[in-house]
Amino acid sequence: MTDNTFELKQEAKATDAFAYFPATRRRLEIPVARLPTQTMISLPVTVVHGIEPGPKLWLSAAIHGDELNGVEIIHQVLSKVNPQELRGTLIAVPVVNVFGFIEQSRYLPDRRDLNRSFPGSATGSLASRLACLFMKEIVSRCTHGIDLHTASHHRINLPQIRANLDDSETYRCAKAFGAPIIIHATTRDGSLRQAATRRGIPILLYEAGEALRFDPEAIRVGVEGILRVMNVLEMYSVPHLLPPKNPQEVSESKWIRASRSGILHLKISLGDFVDKKQILCSINDAFGETSVKIRAGVRGIVIGHTQNPLVNQGDGIVHLAIVQ
Repeated sequence: MTDNTFELKQEAKATDAFAYFPATRRRLEIPVARLPTQTMISLPVTVVHGIEPGPKLWLSAAIHGDELNGVEIIHQVLSKVNPQELRGTLIAVPVVNVFGFIEQSRYLPDRRDLNRSFPGSATGSLASRLACLFMKEIVSRCTHGIDLHTASHHRINLPQIRANLDDSETYRCAKAFGAPIIIHATTRDGSLRQAATRRGIPILLYEAGEALRFDPEAIRVGVEGILRVMNVLEMYSVPHLLPPKNPQEVSESKWIRASRSGILHLKISLGDFVDKKQILCSINDAFGETSVKIRAGVRGIVIGHTQNPLVNQGDGIVHLAIVQ
């Protein structure tokens, strides 16, 4: 069988899986590229069709291959959704960057960041081709999206939603999700969120936890948040699911950076409210002879911080959502 024949057969299977058949759950593999060993790497997708047509929601995780919380969140959501009780379609892609996932790396083999490569090109780099494939096969079929992330390496994030709150439908879904913090965030060039927004598709970006670790609380908030969004879209109803608490809405955040290199001692935790000029941490030299206190330059909520006690001058150490 030639490569072309294999890929055509896989594309035909994908078309069949996406075709609407009431109350069905299907798994498919969309070919991406071959490794140097000629092993085919494919995009794993689960398609769940409900009992009648309705909204089409995609869930994606591991666009950065070392961000694992979203993989488990999608697994748990799929285990709870019964096609016989679903309205519309749920398209789940638990591992978008399969290459990085295998290598436990944020990036693709060419060191490109997939989330700076959208909408991509069918004739570009590996990252660009994968982004183009995802837009064609997943995003173009959906009415709404939720993209799941964690902090980058050596950092941790409080559960938070980042979205364009100026769009009424996006704002409605963000409120329904129920994360502690909602941040009105502009889109970054080349991100999936930017590419979907330009197509008029409401999309939420969920950030929580840290790379290469499962965070039970971040996973719980993510699972419940997705189910609440499905409920507000009238896709799925979950008995006994608590209504969302009123989240803190902010429009700006700021990294507090190290004024000197040394060993970091944090005096705050995720979710803490801090006042302007409050001490956030101290940085000592390796011998304990000198110490510098780092204070908050603004009033805000701790939404992220570094996990590595070794810092260099200029490193981002505490991330604050600014509270007016």
